[in-house]
Amino acid sequence: MSDDGIQRASDVGSSDAPPVEEKPYKIIFEANKCFGAGKCAEVSDNWEMSLASGLAKPTAYFFSEQDLEHNVRAAAVCPAKKDDGCIHVVDRRTDEEIAPDPYGDGTLSLDW
Repeated sequence: MSDDGIQRASDVGSSDAPPVEEKPYKIIFEANKCFGAGKCAEVSDNWEMSLASGLAKPTAYFFSEQDLEHNVRAAAVCPAKKDDGCIHVVDRRTDEEIAPDPYGDGTLSLDW
């Protein structure tokens, strides 16, 4: 948490992250909000459905520009959390949420 008490996207799950230059984007996944619709796995190779749990999960949490479009699409089509989605794509360089960005201002839209 930053000095101003605001949780930044870079605060979440970055202890084992690759260098920002290599993989400037990351996924923050609210797995507790996933109900297994599977839409993410339909549109992105980075998402798969677990047969054991019936829920989705990403194969990679950090990625480069070449994987941005399909991960953004996965976040956009996720119907969980009252259609705001539980997949968040974040630009690690700016701490802005790229998708789903329901507020339209790049702030992290976690529901914890």
